[in-house]
This record gives sequence, structure tokens and C-alpha cells, in this order.
Amino acid sequence: MASSQIEQFWRDLVADIKANRIELPALPDIPLKVRQLLDKGNVTSDKIARVINADVVLSTRLLRVVNSPLYRTSRQVDDVKAAITRLGYTNVRNIVTTLAMEQLYQHKLASPLKIRILEQIWSHSVNVAALSHVIARQYTSIKADEAMLAGLIHDIGKLPILEYSDLIPELAENEQALNKILAVLHTKVGTLTLRAWKFSPELVMAAAEHENLQRAPGMDGDLTDVVIIANLLSHIGTDHPLTREDWTGIPSFQRLALTPEESISILNDAKEEIAEIKQLFAV
Repeated sequence: MASSQIEQFWRDLVADIKANRIELPALPDIPLKVRQLLDKGNVTSDKIARVINADVVLSTRLLRVVNSPLYRTSRQVDDVKAAITRLGYTNVRNIVTTLAMEQLYQHKLASPLKIRILEQIWSHSVNVAALSHVIARQYTSIKADEAMLAGLIHDIGKLPILEYSDLIPELAENEQALNKILAVLHTKVGTLTLRAWKFSPELVMAAAEHENLQRAPGMDGDLTDVVIIANLLSHIGTDHPLTREDWTGIPSFQRLALTPEESISILNDAKEEIAEIKQLFAV
């Protein structure tokens, strides 16, 4: 697909969003309510627990997380309020949002092609989320749960693109053209989506800049650096173009005081932790 056609797709998409002819995907109800409660402040764990308990699947999965090897201590946690106390408000905010993201990838009425693409995006996102969690925990002071959320949403811009492509008959079933548009535009559309959700600037930046391997915002490593490296590692063993880049010249490694070789060792040293995180998403 020509760059002019991609640019026209972008202009049409933005125009239709501004004119309310189409809507960006909405954050699932429960994490949205949890985030709104925590934004207001002066909220009790009882009130947060009541909101989470309204979704049986989500509350069950939250308990599975808090009792997983990632967080488990000597005492089993059997109710959501206790889980909130154990995890803390910030972690609950991130984890609940993370666990609910899978809902956005469930499009049973989509074409077989789009279902396959959605499954690929979700699987890749979970992999990047797991790697981001490990990198943040082992090599930075960034909260591992925030890094996991950043990894999971780094490609969120691909969802509106897939939905909008339904309006373009010549594009809807053209896999090559779809993949080209997804690759070129997903960071821009992801930025629009996360801003609409009122996510933090750090999370928005991770979605906007994770493909920019030469970004140099300053001397300190940040959330985007974690996602950049996790995204690179996720493609090891494939023929993805990122595996042919010269990783030694990517500033994110220097900012996190990591060499590419050390980062690759993460895949072996943290196999169990990565598998455990993926299991939380049943991938």
C-alpha cells in the first residue's frame, strides 16, 4: 500500500473521530470505574471491592493474581478487599486494567482474517507485557505492574484501525495492506486512544514511541525504554525486521544499563516468571 493511501486513511480516520462518526474503543466498565474512584481520592477499599466484585470473572482473576507466585506470601487471600489491601491502590488500578484488556480483543463477529490478526496482536501484547514486568522489576525502579500494563497496551492503536477498515471494502480482507497500515499508524492511533482514556503521560508515551528505537529523551531510563527492549526481545527466534537491527546502537539499552546480551539472558533466566505472567492471561 502506497504511503499516500496510508496518509489518506489516517486523515479520514481522524476526521471521522472528530465528527463523532466513529468512536475509539472504550475502556471496559469496571477498570474505568476503579480508575475514576481512585482519581477522586478519599476512597475506601470497601468501595473499590464492591465495584470489582460486580464482575465475577475479573474479581476471580484478581484473586488468582494476588495468590500467584508473583505476589504470594504465607497467607492465602480469599476476598477482593484483602487483595486490595495486599496489593495497594496503585497496583490494583494497573492490574485490574491489565486483566480487563482481553475484553477488547473479543470480536466474535469479525471475519476469520481479523480474528486471526486480533489473536496475534493479543498474544504478542501479552508476551511484551510479561517481558516488561521482568525488565522493570530486575533492572529499574519502575513499578513492575505499570510496566506490565504498558507492555499490554503498547499496540492498542491497532484495534481502531482494524475496526475502521471494515468501512473500506477494498481493504477489509486485504491482509498485506492491513498489516502495512497497522505497522505505520498504530502508534499514532494508540496515542489518541490512551489520551481518550485519560491514561498517564508515561503510558501514552510508551504506546507512541515504542517503535522509535533512537529516541533520546534524556539521561534516565523510563517506561518507554522498558517496552522498547521488551518488544525487541519478543521477536527473538522470528524473522521480524527488528531482529536484524543493530541492538548495540539503541539508546534504551544504555539508559537501563543493559547490554543486548544481558537482556537476551532474561528470556532464559526468567522463563518461569514469564510463563506465570502469561498464564494469568491464559495465553
